[in-house]
Amino acid sequence: MTARQIMTADEVRRALVRISHEIVEKHGGTAGLALVGIQRRGVPLARRIAAAIDEHEGVRPPVGALDITFYRDDLSLVAVQPVVKGTDLPFDLNDLTVVIVDDVLYTGRTVRAAMDALMDFGRPVAIRLAVLVDRGHRELPIRADHVGKNVPTSREETIKVHVAETDGGEDGVDIDRLEREGAGA
Repeated sequence: MTARQIMTADEVRRALVRISHEIVEKHGGTAGLALVGIQRRGVPLARRIAAAIDEHEGVRPPVGALDITFYRDDLSLVAVQPVVKGTDLPFDLNDLTVVIVDDVLYTGRTVRAAMDALMDFGRPVAIRLAVLVDRGHRELPIRADHVGKNVPTSREETIKVHVAETDGGEDGVDIDRLEREGAGA
């Protein structure tokens, strides 16, 4: 595989600040707003967006964490014993607008699983989606309301998001191209 950086730490920071402004503008303020990050990398991204909203609005919306492991439609393909990271929703979802936050939007199946999981905890007024990277190739009719960067990709490429809180090191986004078997170097 060959990797190439497509977002630096500073570009990630700027994208999250821009998303925070878009969320507040689309929602018409911060009242009745909550952010829920999808485990793993969506959780620190949601916390950063909440911190940015607090910085420019003076109000920090509540942030939760959502584990979608048992809601996945490919669970049997992922692992015999999946790693459960835990759901933490320290607020009542009813009557809130919930913004689901994730690192990469690809087929839409993760987001579908997240919506199914959320509905087991309550009935939000609305569910919106914020992602750091939208790479296309949707298999379900799902689109993000807030996108940090649109990155057209082929199916032979992967997007790798690095977040200091979960991966150590510096934030960034890389694109990798999988080498085809038999292709010599």
